Amino acid sequence: MQGPLQDIKVLDLSRVLAGPWASQLLADYGAEVIKVEQPGRGDDTRQWGPPWLRADDGSDTAESAYFLATNRNKKSITVNIADAAGQQLIRELVAQSDVVLENFRVGSLVRYGLDAATLLSDYPTLIYCSISAYGQDSQRAAEPGYDAMIQASAGLMSLTGDAHGEPQKTGVAVADIMAGMYAVSGILAALHARERTGAGQHIDVPLFDSQVAWLANQAMNYLVGEEVPMRHGNAHPNIVPYQSFKTADGYLMLAVGNDRQFADCVEALGLAHLAQDARFSGNSSRVKYRDELVAELATKMRTASTADWLQKFRDRGVPSGPINDLAQVFSDPQTIERGLVHSLPHPSAGSVPSVANPVRFSATPTRMHCAPPLLGEHTDDVLTQALGYSPEKIAALRAAGTI
Repeated sequence: MQGPLQDIKVLDLSRVLAGPWASQLLADYGAEVIKVEQPGRGDDTRQWGPPWLRADDGSDTAESAYFLATNRNKKSITVNIADAAGQQLIRELVAQSDVVLENFRVGSLVRYGLDAATLLSDYPTLIYCSISAYGQDSQRAAEPGYDAMIQASAGLMSLTGDAHGEPQKTGVAVADIMAGMYAVSGILAALHARERTGAGQHIDVPLFDSQVAWLANQAMNYLVGEEVPMRHGNAHPNIVPYQSFKTADGYLMLAVGNDRQFADCVEALGLAHLAQDARFSGNSSRVKYRDELVAELATKMRTASTADWLQKFRDRGVPSGPINDLAQVFSDPQTIERGLVHSLPHPSAGSVPSVANPVRFSATPTRMHCAPPLLGEHTDDVLTQALGYSPEKIAALRAAGTI
């Protein structure tokens, strides 16, 4: 069976994470994605190692784990877009594409004639998606941006970390990833709109705007409460108890979402009387008396092992879980049962592991059929099959440094 986007063609001019994350999702959903890279160098993340994928003999290949995380199911071609012949080549591919995705510095594609205004004028059904730090038309539009600086300037770091420690970024580049997710939803919405109107459009996805948008309840805590939210470490600003606790041999995460779960939680802990205490009987009062409640729970938690408490909570339907490292995650029976790791054939290493797309379609399944490509692996095939270039023309372009 084919994926839900099997008739969609995407020309991916993006690099690093936000754009490639978006195009990988589209590729998982069945779209044909052609990734355009700089000759001789490629996507920046190809150099972001170690670790590197290992060949069968144990030696390192030139493929970084970072690049492998976000580029499966794509074809790689190398094109010098600063070259006139390269620009013409890209325009020929655009003519066959439904979507163009880019994350160049705002305005930099104008001099190549590959900007949204130019391409939409020539190809009015095109969906052109731009990912940038601060948007296409803001006063900071020309500034570059990376995930960590966006986590900092758009508020996430102020909410992350211990209350008495330094602000922290997350362990994964979530500002980039969420911008990529917003880009995908925008592209899918624009494709749907094109079905009705026949017209394409330009989609503007700034990292900063995306990060502010998914501050979610914390944004509303400030806008409604008019107080700057403080850091709570692993605790929740609006729900108690909802945080990590130290046990006799480790840690666990407790996520009590309502009063019934709280009653079940304290019963499991042998502290059933706390559910009748006026300070703790409702969530709003538990938030008010957070410190007193957490102190009592923390003392009790330290009297038994993580496994013992998790079993007691599980028996009573109290949401809780271990704090696993990645070795534990990928050996977890749940991970194995759900098939979250796939092995894809790879020309340099024989095979490469890949984490599965979590979306399950009943009729048009996601596909994981192609390992992240070697740099320029598909250049000749794409130019021959998609554009009809002759071997002589391809050789001349290569000799001129265009590809």
